[in-house]
Amino acid sequence: MLALLAGGAPIAHLALMKAACAEPARPAVRSSAAARDKITLPRSRPAAVGTQEAETGDDADAPALPEGFRELALGSRAEANNWRNIIVHQTEGPAGSAKSMALGQAQNPTKRGVMLWVETDGTVYWATAETAITTHGDGANRNDNKYIDNSKTYRNVIKTNSIGVEFVGNYPDVAKPATRAQKQAWLVLVRFLQERYGIATENVYAHNWIDFKDNRYCEGCELATLARKLAFQPSKRASGQ
Repeated sequence: MLALLAGGAPIAHLALMKAACAEPARPAVRSSAAARDKITLPRSRPAAVGTQEAETGDDADAPALPEGFRELALGSRAEANNWRNIIVHQTEGPAGSAKSMALGQAQNPTKRGVMLWVETDGTVYWATAETAITTHGDGANRNDNKYIDNSKTYRNVIKTNSIGVEFVGNYPDVAKPATRAQKQAWLVLVRFLQERYGIATENVYAHNWIDFKDNRYCEGCELATLARKLAFQPSKRASGQ
């Protein structure tokens, strides 16, 4: 389910998320073997310190997109910020905290936080208008190529050009993976965002890939990897071509 909290948020197609999440799990659409071959997946990450290795996420199949997906995702976005990247975050908040965090974000859009918050049951809260620039990320300060090639991200994938998506529920165990419901909601949401803003799959990043973060776990890495494996291709219209 998608809940809109921001008065200026332009997306009114609640049926999009509901219909997609209600679909039986089927292989993702609009990707090809050739496209998948071009997508760079991150290097294998080390095991989290002091915890068991998180689940792989293979239990979350990508729900099929509803008929008319591309048209639904392409309402007017003339005033939207020029979003070029998506950054996946995980907050050390308990299950049930996404709504309150999103409401706080809606009341103060530019504070530390993100545009979208995802609850453990898969509910997505759209907290800010697509014109608002929230304060997330740390300036793309990672340049050690530990997970990906940072030559393209260093000081480039920043809050002014990146949509932030935050997943709650990894408290008190930071290495606890996202729930199945969160993963399935994410695999619809990420394609919606890619289509609406013309964002290429290789521009979906985990927070840990672009910033030096907590060494106890790899923030957002499993979710960003799942998105890249979809190899979704935004339409030429979405890309402005």
